[in-house]
Amino acid sequence: MKLDIIGDIHGCYDELLLLIEKLGYSFDAGLPVHKDGRQLAFVGDAMDRGPSSKETLELMFTLQDNHKLIYSPGNHCNKLYRLSIGRNVQQTHGLETTMAELNALPAKDKNRFSNRYKRFYEALPLYENLDGGRLIIAHAGIREQMIRQPFSKKIQSFVLYGDTTGETLPDGRPVRRDWAKKYGGNAWIVYGHTPVLEARFIHKTVNIDTGCVFGGKLTAVRYPEMEIVSVPSLQPFNPEKFTHFD
Repeated sequence: MKLDIIGDIHGCYDELLLLIEKLGYSFDAGLPVHKDGRQLAFVGDAMDRGPSSKETLELMFTLQDNHKLIYSPGNHCNKLYRLSIGRNVQQTHGLETTMAELNALPAKDKNRFSNRYKRFYEALPLYENLDGGRLIIAHAGIREQMIRQPFSKKIQSFVLYGDTTGETLPDGRPVRRDWAKKYGGNAWIVYGHTPVLEARFIHKTVNIDTGCVFGGKLTAVRYPEMEIVSVPSLQPFNPEKFTHFD
């Protein structure tokens, strides 16, 4: 199995296309194809905050329709899903940018997109367990013991939001524990969710959310080589949005 796993896109569609090209893919009938048979995979949060969430999601739909999608849904994916099924969801923290794109569509097209997104989300796994258990793609990470456990709300919360303490930062973001420091498993865990300036390797985990939407980079890790490939963001740089670990 040869994968190119891409970090949180957050509507940065132009950077996504640049990264896909840099990774050696070309598009054939709307699908990214690699001459060496590699396949794309994603840590989730394709939408929100950035300028082109609709286009980014449409590429994910195309991959899914052609049975080529490997995608671990994130908290933003879950929030848009809850909104699409009629839940009372605050349109903040980036969801408002996606909804502005969708609200600009004719009502029929907006409803069609919303229904397609529901089908998209409902077909996704909680996280991806690949290559005979040697690779886990989980949006915000996962503890080793959770991989062997049946679905629970606790595992879902961890995969979507990380190891949260229940406290919040001044800007409203949750305080998170550094779960990767204690990871001792044999499987590689590839995740995102917490923006870092450079891909962060610790034990057999790697955080590839390098904050493209905040002016950092859009990053992929190549599996099984575990090599990093990035393109610079086209968005304004906002250093306050990045997490700095000890």
